[in-house]
Amino acid sequence: MLDKDMRGLMESIVPISRFNKGEAGKIFEEVAKSGTKIVVKNNKPTCVLIDPKKYTELMDMIEDFLLLAEAEERMKSAKPSDFISHEDMMKRMGIDQTELDNIDVEIE
Repeated sequence: MLDKDMRGLMESIVPISRFNKGEAGKIFEEVAKSGTKIVVKNNKPTCVLIDPKKYTELMDMIEDFLLLAEAEERMKSAKPSDFISHEDMMKRMGIDQTELDNIDVEIE
């Protein structure tokens, strides 16, 4: 397993000299296939190239995590009186259950 991980890491490394040789297009194709590449200069990582779809997924995960952390923090100090029932919220908002039943919702 370690050999596979090490091989994957080695394959993800791109020397900056490849950009200087005009291989940017080829490198971007590799990013599209693999998802990420680590650009090194003088044997030190200088940046990470990442597929836009993967970047969006990572940003969504981070946002979800931050929202979860905030919700958990708020729940620590919540009291029963801070909550209202689903039915009471529908009454406050003036929403009828039949309205909800007739709405077509698509969840990602």
